[in-house]
Amino acid sequence: MLGRSDIFRAAAIVALIACFVAALAAINRRPAAPVAEPPPTVTAPATDDLTAELHRCSALGPADAEDARCVAVWEENRRRFFGRPARPLPPSPPAAVAPATPSSGEAR
Repeated sequence: MLGRSDIFRAAAIVALIACFVAALAAINRRPAAPVAEPPPTVTAPATDDLTAELHRCSALGPADAEDARCVAVWEENRRRFFGRPARPLPPSPPAAVAPATPSSGEAR
């Protein structure tokens, strides 16, 4: 047989469950507020000297490991990736000049 305190405890549990059900019903009856989302903005990546040099170095393939300018460009790319301040790129070397070879008339 249930004692008086057990009956009050059961009544309190039923009242608490009724409050939860009433709260859920009130929440579901409210109209959903429209969420105004700004349209996504797509920004074009800024092209700079570093980007152009990275493309040039990646086109070189494995030979870029031997190119001192490419090594500097990849190092600067890592610096920027990890949030360090950007540094100016080293100046590009002048165009390679073919070594002078004697013409057939000058050879002895």
